Amino acid sequence: MPALRIEKLRKSYGALPVLKGIDLSVENGDVVAIIGRSGSGKSTMLRCINGLEPFQEGSIEVAGHRVEGSSSRLRELRKEVGMVFQGYNLFPHLNVADNITLAPRVVKGVPRAECDALVQQVLSRVGLEEKAGAYPDELSGGQQQRVAIARSLAMKPKVMLFDEVTSALDPELTGEVLKTIAELAEAGMTMVLVTHEMSFARRVATRTVFMHEGRVWEEGLSETFFSSPQTPELQSFIAPNLN
Repeated sequence: MPALRIEKLRKSYGALPVLKGIDLSVENGDVVAIIGRSGSGKSTMLRCINGLEPFQEGSIEVAGHRVEGSSSRLRELRKEVGMVFQGYNLFPHLNVADNITLAPRVVKGVPRAECDALVQQVLSRVGLEEKAGAYPDELSGGQQQRVAIARSLAMKPKVMLFDEVTSALDPELTGEVLKTIAELAEAGMTMVLVTHEMSFARRVATRTVFMHEGRVWEEGLSETFFSSPQTPELQSFIAPNLN
């Protein structure tokens, strides 16, 4: 069974169609980059996968869960599907350790006695072992985003979703976060990334998907995807973006 399977997904906001029949499959261990212009439906699709947006037609199965509207099903889904947003969404009144362990304790019932080891484990994966006692306003943007990744990792997800996680960062901080994601890819984490970092997608993603006007317009193996676009829409999109 694929880690993610989307079939005939349609989503509208009122009379405005945003997703127009999406079909997409992601295998376990795949890293799939989603690229496309603003308004093409990339982030909306990602939010549908995690149950943050309802959809009108089609089906989504991720990490063995069918995405449906009931709160109990969504809770089970989010135990195994992590999501990291453009905004870090850290609780400012909690230190890094408490930000990381809140969900495992509340949602999964992880005992406090196990939390210290969990914090060190996930912070070591993002290179921030020394920041467990720091508060968000004491961290750079790149560090806050890496803490957000560590917080998702603490739930031990089967699939990770990243929604433009570097778009608010300057180039130096972007490099920190992309390095962390690349290391997760090397470790075999299944990931779907909405990104505008074309060179990163080409280097790290196993597959790249180009969305255009609410549809999967073109997809393929990243190693050849950028060098041989099959449609004029993809060609015009990547030409100014790929260095």
